[in-house]
Amino acid sequence: MGLLDGKIALVTGAARGLGADIAKAYIEEGAEVLLTDVMEKEGAATALALGNKAAFQKLDVTSEEDWIAAIAAVKEQFCGLDVLVNNAGIASGGPLEETTLEEWRQVTSVNMDGVFLGHKYAAPLIRERADKWEGGGSIINMSSVAGLIGLAGAHAYCASKGAVRLLTKSTALEYGRNGDKIRVNSIHPAFIDTDMAGQMIEGIRDNGMAANLEDARTLLTSMHPIGRLGVPRDIASAATFLASDESAFMTGSEMVVDGGMVAG
Repeated sequence: MGLLDGKIALVTGAARGLGADIAKAYIEEGAEVLLTDVMEKEGAATALALGNKAAFQKLDVTSEEDWIAAIAAVKEQFCGLDVLVNNAGIASGGPLEETTLEEWRQVTSVNMDGVFLGHKYAAPLIRERADKWEGGGSIINMSSVAGLIGLAGAHAYCASKGAVRLLTKSTALEYGRNGDKIRVNSIHPAFIDTDMAGQMIEGIRDNGMAANLEDARTLLTSMHPIGRLGVPRDIASAATFLASDESAFMTGSEMVVDGGMVAG
């Protein structure tokens, strides 16, 4: 018996990285998963590799039309929805006064608007099956340690991830007080060894904070008292717990998975 036997999930930003690992973990625990992403070729290949419990749908999380189509697709292919993982996100960095309004809006549109639209269009479908589960339906929003503490040069990213944290709490309260059996929680990773961390390591070197990529990686790793960067499975395990009935008494919570980064 898997933790997610019989459950149906939709994961955004699932073509690679954290989203792909979350989808893989969910399938291993018995769920069926619709992977979504703007990267159609990569997303379709990832879904194919995960087998017959996976399918792929193109989704730009900033597009209402794409959300409507994705919800229709999960209903048609898997006959419902129990879990939404709002994982899609982007980052940018640099001095605030050199950040253009276009750059600011690009980050906040994906990271904030995408989560808002996910709630808006997925919740009605999740509600239809919520009584089937002890813990009801589950919405999991990917925030960040940058939604808890400030990071210099990451203004739009910090602002958007902080917004995700409070949107999570606001929606959890709304659903709970309305009697909806939909739990909403956020995950706050530190630096995870994915392409995004690789870009940050390059940025550390390029900004003169380290002489080479090896030193830059060492510097980034040193920010985590546990002594390593996170790996995607660390976050996939947290997302599996929040999707399962093992977390039935959790809503409006923030799960910090950061190797001790914000403890100091």
